[in-house]
This record gives sequence, structure tokens and C-alpha cells, in this order.
Amino acid sequence: MSETRDPTGDKGKRVAPSSGDAVPSPVPLGFHNLPRRRVLITLGGVLLAMFLSSLDQTVVGTALPRIIADLKGFEHYTWVATAYLLTATIMMPIVGRLTDMYGRKWFYIVGIIIFLVGSALCGISQNMTQLIFFRGFQGVGAGIMMANAFIVIGDLFPPSERGKYQGLIVAVFGLSSIIGPLLGGFITDNISWHWIFYINLPLGIPVVLAFIRFFPDVRPPQVKHKVDFLGMAALVLCISPLIIGLSWAGSEYGWASPQVIGALSFSAVMLLLFIYVESHAPEPIMPLAIFRSRTVKVAVVARFCIGMGMFGIILFVPLFFQAVLGRSATYSGTLLMPQMLAMVVASTLSGQAVARLGGHYRIQAIIGLAIMAGGLFLLSFMSPTTSHGDAVLAIVITGIGMGIAMPLFVIAVQNDVPYRVMGVATSTVQFFQSIGQAVGLAVFGSMMASRFTANVMGNEAIAQLGLPRQLLSQITTNPEALMSKEALAELERTVGPGLTAQFLELVKSDLSTAITYVFTIGAAVIVVAFLTTFLLKEHPLRRSHVSAPEE
Repeated sequence: MSETRDPTGDKGKRVAPSSGDAVPSPVPLGFHNLPRRRVLITLGGVLLAMFLSSLDQTVVGTALPRIIADLKGFEHYTWVATAYLLTATIMMPIVGRLTDMYGRKWFYIVGIIIFLVGSALCGISQNMTQLIFFRGFQGVGAGIMMANAFIVIGDLFPPSERGKYQGLIVAVFGLSSIIGPLLGGFITDNISWHWIFYINLPLGIPVVLAFIRFFPDVRPPQVKHKVDFLGMAALVLCISPLIIGLSWAGSEYGWASPQVIGALSFSAVMLLLFIYVESHAPEPIMPLAIFRSRTVKVAVVARFCIGMGMFGIILFVPLFFQAVLGRSATYSGTLLMPQMLAMVVASTLSGQAVARLGGHYRIQAIIGLAIMAGGLFLLSFMSPTTSHGDAVLAIVITGIGMGIAMPLFVIAVQNDVPYRVMGVATSTVQFFQSIGQAVGLAVFGSMMASRFTANVMGNEAIAQLGLPRQLLSQITTNPEALMSKEALAELERTVGPGLTAQFLELVKSDLSTAITYVFTIGAAVIVVAFLTTFLLKEHPLRRSHVSAPEE
């Protein structure tokens, strides 16, 4: 009997088909033996939970201006999203590891309940401080739900079948991105912004009941575990200042400010401490041994880059259409719908293809990343004269590439690592994508702002207009003012309609250059993912949860 391949350095054991075998099984007996009906019900619950958590992110974005108007505190605007992202990101690897040790079911149920309680508390918030705190609490539940979604697919199906269902998870995320802004706008305009949070309760309570009734309570062998609390603390103290520092940089404080440098330096020190703790912990919260696998290393880099590139599109395409082309917020929001639809279709087809056409996840990922980079490259050529059709084409191409590539790295990792660390390996890949999103949010935003300021201040044609320098400073620090009718009316009263028209034409061209510069950098980031993926070693997709031993 041969031993199974184990990239973490430990040797796997052959699992006999008999449930009475005395040899400890690295696979919970039961998940792969569930009746087909139970599998489909469990899968449906996972998709509903994923839809709920991802929908919340997109619904809230539409309602934020109304929330700010009611609760005041515009200076804390970004923290409503940052608090959610911070806690959700931290929870992913922690929950991934704990579910490997203690089973998935009750973590999943508790995560949904935390999310629903957080939703109710957000709905009754009386000020921005309360809302930010409760969004952070809600993010804890969302992080548990999102981490478990991909892991449970690995529990239910062997690697050779997972592609069909991992693609569905990405498709659910894309679908929520389409429905969310429309639902958020409708609820905010016709009911109340409070109901964008309350709506989660009637949607989520049936999911909790379904999980209690139908989700299989399968657990690993009952052994005494030593939970890595010190590693958890080090992880929290590493990620929190990182995301906070990145959210400050270029907006509230400069990159060279003591606040930003202090936060990022503290994060770096905590990272070194985290690595030390994990290398000595009996059962580390993020086993460093998983990074011995080339597949895990490639997947982490690729999903980090995809996270950065994805945020570049979500943030700056609407800004381009509103501020440069003068379109409405509704129009720019609906413009992202073709991209998300393309991503939904592409991710579904990509998952089916990897499951049915021989499991060539490396080739498909390379093709997907090449298409995504091409779409971002096309976006970098946009200008104030870009037509609607050209913009939609570039956005759709980007969405197709993203949809093809995103599910494949999780499939590759789950196919490569031992089952006993599948949860933490899966959640680690998602964790690094979330970090990539946070880095993209800070870096791209800062790059766009600095480029725009340099363009306007160095534009000789604008200087010849003789506008007050204070006015130029206001525009460069807040390009969103170009979308405000009140701000434009005030500008006309200050310098006159003719001069305002000339100024807007010039400044929109400068803003266009700054935004398309970000798309160029985004394309370069995806090229890094593209080149890294060539290092991915393609193993045949297993048809069982453990490697088939040689006879």
C-alpha cells in the first residue's frame, strides 16, 4: 500500500471503504455518503447563505448617501465598509482552521445568526459610531459564512466534481452584485434605509432553520485539540492595523504620515510575531506548512492580484462615467451589470468545463487571466469621447476573464492539500483575496488622486484661465464635486458659465487620464497573476476526497 501525497509534509493514510475500519480517516465519513437529495438541500443552503452575505455588501453601498444624510458623520463614510471588510477578512482563516478541527455545521449556523443579529443592530443604529461598530459585528458573521461556503463544496464533492459547484458560488456573488444596487435603491427610495438591514432577517431565518434541520453534523475524529489563541491574537493585531493604515493612506492622512507609517510598521512587526508563533504552535491557526505547496503559493498570489484588479473596476468605472462622461449614478450603476452577468455566465461555464473536459484548471486560469488583463487594458484607453458600446465591451471582456479564472484556484488548492487542512487552505486563499481588495482600495485610490492633482496643477491651459488656487485645490481633493449639481452651480456663480465650461472640459480630461492610469496599473497587476499561474503544477482532479493509492 502506498502513501498519499501530502504537500504539508505529513503522510496521508489509505482509507478503507468500510465504515468500521479502525484506521483514522482524514475524511469525515458521511459527507461523501450523503443521499443525493440531502446533498442538494445542503448545497442550496450554502448558496442562499453566500447570496445573503454578498448581497449585503452591494445593497449597503447604494444606501450610504441617505444613511450619511440621516446619521451625519460624513468623515466616517468609508468606515462603514472598512469595518465590515476588516472583521470578515480576519475571520476567514480562523474559522477555516477551527472547522477543520471541530466540524462545519455549528460554526456555519452561529455565523449566520451573528450576521442576522448584526443586521438588526445596524438597522436600529442612531449614529455613525453605532453603525460602524455593528457593521464590524455583522462582518464577523459574514466572514464565517463566506469562508465556509467554498469549504463545504469541498466537503460535499470530490475535486473532479467541484468545478461545477465552485462556479455556482462565484455566480451567486456576481448575481448579488447585480441585484444588490437595484434592491438597495428601491428600498431606500420607497421604504427606508433601515430596511436594507432588516430585509436580511426574513431571508436569513429560514436559512438558519434549514441548516439546523438538514446540514450534516459531520466532525473529525474526537481528539483533544489545543486552540492557537496566541496565533489568533497575532493575526488580529497584524491585519487590523494593516487595513486601517491602508484605509487612512491617501484619504485621511498622507502615505508618509506618522499615523500611516505607524500602523503599517506595527502590522509588519505583528506579521513577524505571527510567523514565529505559527511555526512553534502545536496546532497553528494557519499552518505554515501549507505554503510548502507550490499550488497554494500560486493561488495566494493570483487571488491577491485578482482582488486588487476587481476593486479597480468596481470603484473607478462608476467614477469615470459619472465625473468624466457626466452620466447619472443610476446609469453608471447599471453599466456594471453587463460585467457581472458576463462573470456569472463565465464562472458557471468555467466550472462545468474543468469538471467535464479533463480538469485543465491551469490552462483555463491562464486563459481567464489573459482575457481579464485584456479587458483592463481596453479600459485604459477610455477617454471623454468613449462611446457606450466601447465601454460595455471592455467591461464585459473583463467580467468574462474574471469569471473564468476565479473558481479555479480554489479547486486547485483543494485538489492539492490533505483533507484535514482543506478548510484552512481554502479560507487562506480567500483571505489573501480580501487583503488584495484592501490594498487595491488604498493604493489605486491614492494613485488616482495624486495623478489627478498633478495633472490639474501642471495643466498650463487651466493655469491660463486664472481660477483661484483654492478652487483648484477643492476640485483635486474631491473630484466627486464634478458630479454635484450644487457644486457646479456654485462654480458658475463664481467664475461665470463660459469659464466654467472651459474648466470642466480640461479638468475632466485630466481626471480621465488619472483613472485610465489606474486601469493600466490594474492590467499590470493581473499580468503578474497571469505569469505566476504558469508556475501552477496541474495534478489530475481526484475522484474521491483523498488521493487514490497505488495498488
